[in-house]
Amino acid sequence: MRCRRSVAVVGLVLSTILCWSSAVLAADWPHRTVRLITPMPAGSAADFSARLFAERLSQRWGQAVIVENRPGADGVIGVSALLGSDDDHTLLYAISAVFTVLPITHEKLPFDPVRDLVPISPTSDVVLAIAATEKKSIRSLDGLVQTARAQPGKLNWASSPGLPPFVVGGFFKNSKLDLAFVSYRDLAPALQDLGEGRIDVFVHALGVIMPQVQSGRARLLAIASDVRAPLAPDVPTVIEAGFPELRMDGVVGFFGKRGMPDALRDRIASDVRAIASDSGIREKLAAVGQAARPGTAAEFAALLDEYRRRLAYLAKTIDFRATQ
Repeated sequence: MRCRRSVAVVGLVLSTILCWSSAVLAADWPHRTVRLITPMPAGSAADFSARLFAERLSQRWGQAVIVENRPGADGVIGVSALLGSDDDHTLLYAISAVFTVLPITHEKLPFDPVRDLVPISPTSDVVLAIAATEKKSIRSLDGLVQTARAQPGKLNWASSPGLPPFVVGGFFKNSKLDLAFVSYRDLAPALQDLGEGRIDVFVHALGVIMPQVQSGRARLLAIASDVRAPLAPDVPTVIEAGFPELRMDGVVGFFGKRGMPDALRDRIASDVRAIASDSGIREKLAAVGQAARPGTAAEFAALLDEYRRRLAYLAKTIDFRATQ
């Protein structure tokens, strides 16, 4: 009996020491430059917010925070760069798709996002918008539906990766609308084709679409969020337009590697949440079509789980087949 008690006491002491050591490590972190990998290209919406948060975190931490763009392969390259680093000063800054969409779109991955990535904190929602080329007389979502019904197989559409292909594709299928999906590897050609009328409908980040709208080459049909966007206050939301099933958020946030101490994750999450709650940051994000989303690690993980369940349902709806 005494032996068992001694073992229990020793275990309790060791556990206390480990928790104390983890807390001390979190309090002293970072000791040097922090590398922030993003699988999005320079100039993208996520890249903008990554650099905004990197600047503020550098000020809070007293260490440089460097953004490293590693785009390609739907985010696989960026995630692999994080998981392949033997460094506790490397983090991932990415859209939720790397956690929720990749397991659906790829039959085989060199990692398991749910197992290998630790959600730390959300930072913002990239406001998504649905736009139509001005070459077509489509002025609203209802107008799009009516035109597609009147001209089956005559319209096409494109979108950013992540949620849009599933949400919008699922909507078209459930509504029995026949629109051809056009896949693009790069953003620039898609925007050019939208402006010149080779693409009829485009679903992407509001900030990305706005230059085409401001030039008179595209028209916004709806904002795919719960509330209107300050960048386009006169454009209705999909809910206001009568199509709530098209609501979607492009959530962006910080991730760490499996094995990250809870104390360190919570320390980083607390700092990120404080920055996302700052009014100045909110204004800068709104100016480029994003909405700040302060949140805890637990809230971020719950949101990602919700997205994964929704995507699994939508993938079945559109009979999606993963790539090898």
